[in-house]
Amino acid sequence: MISDRFRLAVAQLNPTVGDVTGNLSLVRAAREEAARKGADLLLTSELVLAGYLPEDLVLKPAFVRKCMEAAEQLALETADGGPGVIIGTPYKGDDGRVYNAALLLDQGKIQSVRYKYDLPNYSVFDEKRVFAAGPLPGPVDFRGVRIGIPICEDIWNDEVCECLEETGAELLLVPNGSPYWENRAEERLQVVVARVVQTNLPLVYCNQVGGQDELVFDGGSFALQADRSLALQMPQFATSLAVSDWKRDGETWVCENGPMDKLPDLDEANWRACVMGLGDYVNKNGFPGVVLGLSGGIDSAICAAMAVDALGADQVHAIMLPYRYTSEESIQDAADCAKALGIRYDTVPVAEPVEGFLSALSGMFKGTNEDTTEENLQSRTRGVILMAVSNKFGKMVMTTGNKSEMSVGYATLYGDMNGGYNPIKDLYKTQVYHLADWRNRNQPEGLLGPKGEVIPSNIITKVPTAELRENQTDQDSLPPYDVLDDILECLVEEEMSVGEIEKRGHSRDLIHRIEHLLYIAEYKRRQAPPGVKITERNFGKDRRYPITNRFRDRS
Repeated sequence: MISDRFRLAVAQLNPTVGDVTGNLSLVRAAREEAARKGADLLLTSELVLAGYLPEDLVLKPAFVRKCMEAAEQLALETADGGPGVIIGTPYKGDDGRVYNAALLLDQGKIQSVRYKYDLPNYSVFDEKRVFAAGPLPGPVDFRGVRIGIPICEDIWNDEVCECLEETGAELLLVPNGSPYWENRAEERLQVVVARVVQTNLPLVYCNQVGGQDELVFDGGSFALQADRSLALQMPQFATSLAVSDWKRDGETWVCENGPMDKLPDLDEANWRACVMGLGDYVNKNGFPGVVLGLSGGIDSAICAAMAVDALGADQVHAIMLPYRYTSEESIQDAADCAKALGIRYDTVPVAEPVEGFLSALSGMFKGTNEDTTEENLQSRTRGVILMAVSNKFGKMVMTTGNKSEMSVGYATLYGDMNGGYNPIKDLYKTQVYHLADWRNRNQPEGLLGPKGEVIPSNIITKVPTAELRENQTDQDSLPPYDVLDDILECLVEEEMSVGEIEKRGHSRDLIHRIEHLLYIAEYKRRQAPPGVKITERNFGKDRRYPITNRFRDRS
């Protein structure tokens, strides 16, 4: 029995959704490490046996059964006298309903089960679809310590923690599956401070790490003392196990020696999120690497750099696909970028297949003027070639369009939108430029790319162009990107009215035009590959607008 001291291990792991056996192995390895370090209890993240978010897998009885069997197996292993474990799993209750549960495993059995009370149903979360809500929980007893186990969303409102404090909890240990977006770490800290102030109890926040489709979980697990001071801080974007000693000081548990990792600034956090999301998508889905069209433009260059940071140069294959409008400057810039990154670089001219398509269509197109149809044929030909290379050698085609272009439909279906995953899908063009410059000046620790200028400076400074016709620039079709991005952030992230946006100095006609382009491009975005969520409202899980939509704000 613990009297006045115990040692806690916090494991922020990178589970894979659906890989119950593999996820159990991760927890088992963490428990072994915790045992070597003398821990009494191991805290893991929300639904770690299933992987988070499991979505409709939870509706499959065989999946829930396998998760519960894994939990029971691990419970038996705790008969060895080593650390107890708080583990998250889908759990079928005696009432036949499935819950998002946290289990306390110790002394060879499941000692206690607690269900998530507050199921989130906003933004990327849809838990009410698959889980039943549990009752307000009381604390569990672990070797003489009364522990409250609110699960993730349970601490974002005051009901659960208030109930735990009133029913005798001495310490709050919180399993979380909290995905990354900009400034998310500060938001979590504010929530935890509020719960500590409310309960006067210390709180340990354990978060998942890793990419899962569009979401990236950044870890950053931490703890606050009852006086709201930081007790421990774990790293972001890295698996980690932290051990800390806790002692009873009167009526309060105090952390004596929590590790203190430094969190990255916003630029590094955004870069790491893009890299981790891409790397985990490729690796967890079993691709041997990525292939991309390297055009000499900023978007494909930054994606290539992210891919090398995520996967290593040997897993990245770049192809230049020039046509008559491709400038010598672009050809040189692409070659310089590939050389700086150390990646394989091939050139496949597309003139012959493009002219072949145009010849095949010449009879049907006779008497018409050239327009975007002929421009898009170039992009679609490139897409076909990249997909052929992918089919032949197995590497995934990486898509390279930014959020600004995806917002207004400045992208070609079945052309540059081809591919399996897009690391910059949720970065506006101005953010792309900013991060490219940042990466040239920084090499984040632990990533696989080289130091120094990995994106040639000429790519960053030159006027952006799709090079689908003579002397084309992006600004032929779009306003300057700083103007476009400000309007888009107002429309997408803030849901501001046209009148409110106009007060920021933009013309009403331009706002109407951008809003119209935003709405009519919805059908394209529905067919786009997934990509890393960086902003508070990404295209996908966050923003669900109808494709058929005649609403326009003319107020």
